[in-house]
Amino acid sequence: MMQKTSIRFFEDIPVRAVWDEDSSKWWFCAADVAEALTKSKNPRVYWATVKRRNRELFANCKQLKLKARDGKCYNTDVVDASGLNTVIALIPSKKAELFARWMKNMETSLDEKSKQKAYELFESGFIDNIEVGTAKGLQQIHGYIFGGLYDFAGQIRTVNIAKGGFAFAPALYLDGALAYIEKMPENTLEEIVEKYVEMNVAHPFMEGNGRSTRIWLDLILKKNLKKCVDWSLIDKKDYLSAMRESVDDPGKIYGLVKNALTDDIHNREIIMKGIDYSYYYETEE
Repeated sequence: MMQKTSIRFFEDIPVRAVWDEDSSKWWFCAADVAEALTKSKNPRVYWATVKRRNRELFANCKQLKLKARDGKCYNTDVVDASGLNTVIALIPSKKAELFARWMKNMETSLDEKSKQKAYELFESGFIDNIEVGTAKGLQQIHGYIFGGLYDFAGQIRTVNIAKGGFAFAPALYLDGALAYIEKMPENTLEEIVEKYVEMNVAHPFMEGNGRSTRIWLDLILKKNLKKCVDWSLIDKKDYLSAMRESVDDPGKIYGLVKNALTDDIHNREIIMKGIDYSYYYETEE
C-alpha cells in the first residue's frame, strides 16, 4: 500500500512525517521530535512522560501508522503543525528555536526546489518532449518537477485519496479513468476544459496534482488553440472555488480560463509568472 511519508533529518536525527488524507495535512512523529530536541536515548518513554504531564497535547495529537526501524508499521503518536509548536514549547531544549526554524525552512525548501524544477522544465527545453494530452505526458511532468523530492514522483497512485470531504477517482478504476480521459477531444476550449476537469477528478498522484495538471492544461491549449493561460489573471480564491464547483458545473472554471487566455505563448515572463501563481494556489492561507 502506497503511503505518503517524509523523513527530514535534524542534526542527523530522522523526523518522520505522514500525510493524512482525512485532515489533508502532514502529521509529525512526536517521539522523533522529542529525540531531536533532547537527544534522549529513549525518546518514546520521554514523549510518553511529556504527554502524560501535559493534557493540552491531546487536542493536537492522534495515532497514525508509521514505519519503524524494524521495517514494520505501528500506530504512532503524531502531532500536526499546531501540536508541533506546542511540543516545542513544552520540551525544555536549547535547540527549540533552531528546530522550529528548521521545520519551517524544510517545508519552504521542498516547495522551492519543486518550483525551481518547474522553471527548469521549460528552460531546459524538456517541455518540448512531453506527450500532450496523455496520462504519460502528465506523469512526465510530475516526475520532472517532483523527482528527487518525493519517492512517488511520476507514479500513478495505488490507494484512494480524498480532500475536503471529496473522494477522487478510486485507485481500482484509475487506469480506466485515465484511458477515458486520454480519448476525450481537444478541439475547442470547452472540450479542453472538460478534459482538464476530468483529470482533476482523477487526481492520479499522491501529491502535486494541481501543479502538474495546470502545466498539462497549458500544453494542450498551446498545441490545439495556440494559446495558454496567464495564471496571474486568475484570483486564487476564485480558482479554488471554481475547481470545487467544476465536478458538478465546469462553467465557472471555463469562464476563468477563457478570460485569462493569451496567444503570447512564448513569452518567458508569462510562463515563469504562471509557475509562481500555480504554486501560490497551493499555499495555505
